Amino acid sequence: MSKLKLGPLPDDKPVKVTLELPAQLHRDLVAYAEVLGRETGQPVADPIRLIAPMLERFMATDRGFAKARRSLSSA
Repeated sequence: MSKLKLGPLPDDKPVKVTLELPAQLHRDLVAYAEVLGRETGQPVADPIRLIAPMLERFMATDRGFAKARRSLSSA
């Protein structure tokens, strides 16, 4: 079994954002949701809910972003 970067999704109040995704990206989200559901034992009803945790994870692990953010807050 593979180790995914995402775990169970938190139940937070969302902010609505409208966005168009390429069809291939949507298919990948659906596939990721299926794998995540198998690994966590919690099926993901809507693969679109993966986008926010994926973006959070990406920004949390982006060293360039962290450095830029620190320099902005110290300025």
